[in-house]
Amino acid sequence: MNRRLGALVALVVACACAGLLAGRGMSPAVAWDVLGGGGDATERHIFFQLRLPRLLVSLGAGACLGVAGLVLQSALRNPLAGPEVTGVTPGAVLGAVTATGLGLAGWESPLAVVAAACVGGCTGAALLWLLAGRGRGDPAQTALHGVLVSAVLGGLTAMVLLVAPGELGSVVQWLVGTTEGRVWQHWHLLWPWALAWGGAAWLLAGPLTLLRCGDELATAAGLSTRRARTLALLCAVALTAGAVAAVGALGFVGLLVPHVAVAVFGADLRLSLPGAALVGAAVVCGADAAAQLLSRLLAAALDFGRLTLPVGALTTCLGAALLLVVVRRAPSRTF
Repeated sequence: MNRRLGALVALVVACACAGLLAGRGMSPAVAWDVLGGGGDATERHIFFQLRLPRLLVSLGAGACLGVAGLVLQSALRNPLAGPEVTGVTPGAVLGAVTATGLGLAGWESPLAVVAAACVGGCTGAALLWLLAGRGRGDPAQTALHGVLVSAVLGGLTAMVLLVAPGELGSVVQWLVGTTEGRVWQHWHLLWPWALAWGGAAWLLAGPLTLLRCGDELATAAGLSTRRARTLALLCAVALTAGAVAAVGALGFVGLLVPHVAVAVFGADLRLSLPGAALVGAAVVCGADAAAQLLSRLLAAALDFGRLTLPVGALTTCLGAALLLVVVRRAPSRTF
């Protein structure tokens, strides 16, 4: 287990180094020189004020989504449950899009965007609670209502874009997910939120383990399944809202990362929850580095002055392919 943890930490460090070196504006050799204390004022500004906060935000958002996905899959006993099943991801996107369309927020004001996205995410979660409340916490009904809520919120987002088509360029990043333009203010807003709710999720490791075993066994062990599931879903909602508020909707990260974490660390959530945070951080950070590198290569090949490939587009494409593999290998798997 220690070797697996060490290997995963090394992978996160490698992805972080790749993220710091892959961006535009300076070569990897110059970036290493700046990291060692060299470079001029412009190069130091690019490295410490643009690349470093972007790296930290990608790590934090990935960790949030990884933990949120594992909490959801454990609480709902559904291996194909992701943050989208709570309605939080489309709700946060709707909040950010609406606030941007109304001129109340924008990428230049991270606090306003985060506040709008969190309000939207909590609204999506509240709608799910209202619909699923009659199901008394039934996992299947909660997942079904989550899909319905997500579809409705996605339709509302499309309506907002139709009403304010001029804002499409500024909000499309929310729909896809990107780490472009992240600064220290984004990081200062994200890390306390992620730390607090990630710690709360870890404290629920015991009840979540019982929920994975089934409601009858959990009840026999003295656990209030409805209360435990509600608290678990609250943690997943908060973690997802924080991640989406920081980077937008990154497809399939919260859905597939838990499978990797459980495969590596086992079913003990005291280990697999921190493992999911590390795997999620490595996935988003590595995908961001790959997106930056591909952007540079495509810009050079197509003779474009500037081309940006959103990290969310990469995670969605790769995640869809991996999801097909998961479903084909275990089409009827349950916890």
